[in-house]
Amino acid sequence: MSSAAVEAPAAGTSFLRRASQWLPAVVVLGFGLAAWQWILPGLGVERYLLPPLSDVIDAFRSNRSPLLDGGWATFRTALEGFAIGCSVAFVVGLLLARFRPLGSALMPYMVAANAIPIIAFAPITNAWFGLLSPWSKVTIVAVLCFFPVLVNTLRGLTYVRPEAIELMRSYAASQPAIFRRVRIPASLPFVFTALKVASVLAMIGAVVGDYFGGQVEALGVQILSAVSIAQYEVAWAAILVASVLGVLFYAAIALVERIVLRWHPATRGSLE
Repeated sequence: MSSAAVEAPAAGTSFLRRASQWLPAVVVLGFGLAAWQWILPGLGVERYLLPPLSDVIDAFRSNRSPLLDGGWATFRTALEGFAIGCSVAFVVGLLLARFRPLGSALMPYMVAANAIPIIAFAPITNAWFGLLSPWSKVTIVAVLCFFPVLVNTLRGLTYVRPEAIELMRSYAASQPAIFRRVRIPASLPFVFTALKVASVLAMIGAVVGDYFGGQVEALGVQILSAVSIAQYEVAWAAILVASVLGVLFYAAIALVERIVLRWHPATRGSLE
C-alpha cells in the first residue's frame, strides 16, 4: 500500500477528531443564538434588558461605520495596554525569579494591589493623563494585564524540575544560561495561559475605561450614549463588536501558542 493511501485515512481521522472536539461548542452557540432570538422574547424578557438578535444585527448594519471605527479604536487601546503590561510583567517576573528574596518581599504588596477594583483606577488615570487621552485607558489595560502575567511567569520560572537545574550546573552553566535554556522554556506554557487571560481582560479594561470619559468613537462611549437615549439595540451591537474582537484576540494568542509550543505534549496532540 502506498504512503499516500495511508496518509489519507490518517488525515480524515484527524479532521473528524477536530470536528468532534468543536461540535459541542457549535451546538451550544447555536442554542444560545436561538434562545436569544426566540426563547427569551417568548418568555417576556423586556427589550431594554436584551433585544432580539435580529434587532441587534439590524442596528449593527445601520451603524456599521461608527461601530467598526469604535471597535478599532478600542482594540488599539487594548492592544497597546496589553503589550505594555505583559512586557513589563515578564521582565519583572525574570527579576523576581532571579532574586528570590526580592520576590518574596514584593509579592504580598503586588497581590494587594491586584485586589484593588479596576474602576478605582479610572478617575486617577484620567487625572494623570487627561479625560480624552488614550493613555489613561492604556494604563488601565496595562495594570489589568500586568498581575496575571507576572504571577504565572514567576510560577513558570520557578516550577522547574530540580534535576534539570542540577544537570545545567554540572555543566558549569551560568545563571543566564540556565534561564535561557531551562527556566524560560519551562515557563512558556504558564506565560501563554496568562496571555490568553490578559487578552480578555484587555478588552474589558479598554471598554470599561471609556465609561469614565474617552474619545467619542470609542465603544464604551457609544454604549453609554446609546443607553442614555434608549437605543438598546445599538448598545448591544457595540457590545457584540467588543465581544467578537475579544474572541479574535484570544484566538490569535492561542494560535501563536500552538506554533511556539509545538514541542509541548499538550500542544503536540492538538496539532496532529
